Amino acid sequence: MKSELTPPIWAMLPMRMKKLLWMALATAVAGGAAAQVPYPSRPINMVVGFAPGGGTDTASRIIAKRLAENLGQPVLVENKAGAGGNIATDLVVKAAPDGHTILLASIGSMAITPHLLPKPPYEPLRDLAPITMAVVFPNVLVLHPSVAAHTLAEFVKLAAAKPGTINYGSSGVGNLGHLAGELFRLVAKIDIVHVPYKGGGPAVTDLLGGQIAAVFATPASAGAHVKAGKLRALATTGAQRSPAMPEVPTIAEQGYPGYEATNWYAYVAPAKTPKEILARLNLELVKVMSVPEVREQLLGHGMEPMPGTSQALAKYLEREYATWGRVVKEARITAN
Repeated sequence: MKSELTPPIWAMLPMRMKKLLWMALATAVAGGAAAQVPYPSRPINMVVGFAPGGGTDTASRIIAKRLAENLGQPVLVENKAGAGGNIATDLVVKAAPDGHTILLASIGSMAITPHLLPKPPYEPLRDLAPITMAVVFPNVLVLHPSVAAHTLAEFVKLAAAKPGTINYGSSGVGNLGHLAGELFRLVAKIDIVHVPYKGGGPAVTDLLGGQIAAVFATPASAGAHVKAGKLRALATTGAQRSPAMPEVPTIAEQGYPGYEATNWYAYVAPAKTPKEILARLNLELVKVMSVPEVREQLLGHGMEPMPGTSQALAKYLEREYATWGRVVKEARITAN
């Protein structure tokens, strides 16, 4: 029989043990409360690394409206332009990993510019968690009509006959238009000269004026000029023909098998974002990009929706990072 004078077990415990038990209890209660907080609990910032009106901005705004409806919270597109998307990418790397800040990343900041900088501010494969691929689209090699080449083979022959005299423009050092040109220069073994511009628009404007011979442009920026006969399209840079320009053959099918330089935008989040939140974002984003109306809008801007699993995106990012790292090294490209 228990004596009334026997002290309770709690009173017999050492003070240090009491503190440990209180801490464990508090942690359990806090964890349970946190698990009950719904996601998302406030508006989501969808960060893009370029100014309003560009490709990432256009895609993000098409997707954001439907995503907000699915998640029950506003999705705010936040433009953080500068440094080829690096400023936006670094901002998201440093954001709270709670799913309320995500990035519509581009190939430049994720797979190219980290190889150009001696001390990149982030490591994309380590510091960001993949959610899903969003869209893909190639570049297209377009010429001024005065250039005496009507096929890719003729362009290569002309460049080989006049090394260092044919120039091509792009929207800047390190963008895919630049790297697509450098990759082609390497595989075709020709000497063409890169002329960087502060955007794709100025490059195409100078091409239309005859100041440069060629541009590796996006179908959205060059397509109308090609249809009007003001520019000549020789080849697209993707693995397959572009839905936006199905009549234009790829570089790969014109004698350079394996050549591929595809633009892409993909959704990523800070690296430590919980897996269940990443899974929810993947589910909802894939749903949005599978809606026929959304697909048609994106295709209308020359972008092909390609949503998929986070695992597939992780493998693709690794491949792209390695591929463009090799091209940067072999072409000896450095940042300005």
